[in-house]
Amino acid sequence: MNPLAQQLNDTIQRDNPNIHAMLSRLGRQIYFPKEGILSQSAEAGSKAKQFNATIGIATEGGIPMHLDVIQETLSAYNPKDIYPYAPPAGKPELRKLWKEKMLKENPSLADKHTSMPIATNALTHGLSIVADLFAEEGDVVIMPDKNWENYELTFSIRRGAEMVYYPLYDDNWMFNSAGLREALFAHRDKGKAIVVLNFPNNPTGYTPGREEGQAIVKAILEAAEAGMRLVVVTDDAYFGLFFEDSMHESLFSSLASLHPNVLPVKVDGATKEEYVWGFRVGFITYAAESEALLAALEQKTMGIIRATISSGPHPSQTFILRALQSPEFEAQKQEKYRIMKARANKVKALLDSGKYGDVWSYYPFNSGYFMCLKLNTVPAEQLRTHLLDAYGVGTIALGDTDLRVAFSCIEEADLEKLFDTIYQGVLDISQ
Repeated sequence: MNPLAQQLNDTIQRDNPNIHAMLSRLGRQIYFPKEGILSQSAEAGSKAKQFNATIGIATEGGIPMHLDVIQETLSAYNPKDIYPYAPPAGKPELRKLWKEKMLKENPSLADKHTSMPIATNALTHGLSIVADLFAEEGDVVIMPDKNWENYELTFSIRRGAEMVYYPLYDDNWMFNSAGLREALFAHRDKGKAIVVLNFPNNPTGYTPGREEGQAIVKAILEAAEAGMRLVVVTDDAYFGLFFEDSMHESLFSSLASLHPNVLPVKVDGATKEEYVWGFRVGFITYAAESEALLAALEQKTMGIIRATISSGPHPSQTFILRALQSPEFEAQKQEKYRIMKARANKVKALLDSGKYGDVWSYYPFNSGYFMCLKLNTVPAEQLRTHLLDAYGVGTIALGDTDLRVAFSCIEEADLEKLFDTIYQGVLDISQ
């Protein structure tokens, strides 16, 4: 094993052997090279006053070389903030601002120990880092049965972990914390599990209330006290889009400092929150009591980044940084929030109006981009293809009965026509 990897492992083992035991084989072996091209280039950047012939970019006239046909569309930005490689962990100013934003939006984190957010190539990349560091064949990944399909690709197909599902809702249509607890204790003999919590949920658009959140944390704590080592991932892709009386903080806040057997990992980003999906800017943040342990996890995370994408895109990090620094940022974001909330409220009013009879019910939703119909009379896939072929309406079929509708991309004025068309599609098939 590389001495740098061993040094990181020794730090983690010393400060929390439970977290060391959570690491995958890859997670134990990975490290960020301190004597490679990047570290030598960084040193040269501060000392090479005459010539700096280290890193592989081209310069001209003392600035990064670039083409005018590209720069003319980016003239508001200094070439140094666009063309060079971004640091593997992301632009320092952006990381600092994102942490300030995270603490402002999650005030319960104020007295907790967390790492500086590390920039990822959006949320999928952050989840992939978690999988690389902590998941391998024989491990279990526990999550609700209504989930984003990419989890299986990330944790199971790529890393060989076993996916374990429990029903998202209980009999009272609230979050099924008892199901989570049962799934945890059913795999207690494994000694370790990765738990994924995604709120607002994709595909249902559900975020638990405060008491439900407390029950989730209690289930995790009980499993930890029973000896299970738990990597708990809060996938906060749609964070902030809370339209009703639900939790308005990430569960990451409650999980931080919960128990030595619990490693909370927050995966979030500007992608959905700031409506910049194509920019691919996300973050991964750890919570632990030891600063040295957090630093070691950061080094291992940077090692994964270096070994896969080397670093994230510099231009989009610069764009996000500038937006966060703008005095108009909060007002503009609030404006978009009001639009999204109005759409969600309109959908709920339509579905509660009684005009669609009993051909469907809907799963509780209160946040995010989506909601799900539970079809009572026709198969979801048959309805999906009929809507597409007969009416040019696109929806997502999930399993036999569930149809996901993204109200995020439908104007409020068009929502009634959308659901009227879906209803007509049901009637077409039922005849």
